[in-house]
Amino acid sequence: MAGEAVALPAIVYAELLEGVELADTPRRASARRARVEALARTTGIVDFSADIAARWATVFATLSRRGQLIPANDLAVAATALHLDYGVLVGPEDEAHFRRVDGLRVAVVAAVIGAS
Repeated sequence: MAGEAVALPAIVYAELLEGVELADTPRRASARRARVEALARTTGIVDFSADIAARWATVFATLSRRGQLIPANDLAVAATALHLDYGVLVGPEDEAHFRRVDGLRVAVVAAVIGAS
């Protein structure tokens, strides 16, 4: 997926802000917010639109019929990526459940540096 366009789904932005809100010190919260905002400025935030919601419903129904549902937020990420014809970059823990989504390209990042 090197060289591909990058976007930040609104739900991922919310999850990153969750980390800001749950920081154990104001200093850590401030550092996290700065990183989140820099990422948002660089990538832009993709709203959960009606078209993405329709894709979400299709993916949900497919996975539900198979008995292979994935977490709701990750379903929103997958639907956003499919709508944009993007892949999904996951952390080094390899969130393998994304591979249940037909047609979704998944790449695993080697390591996350400077996470706090």
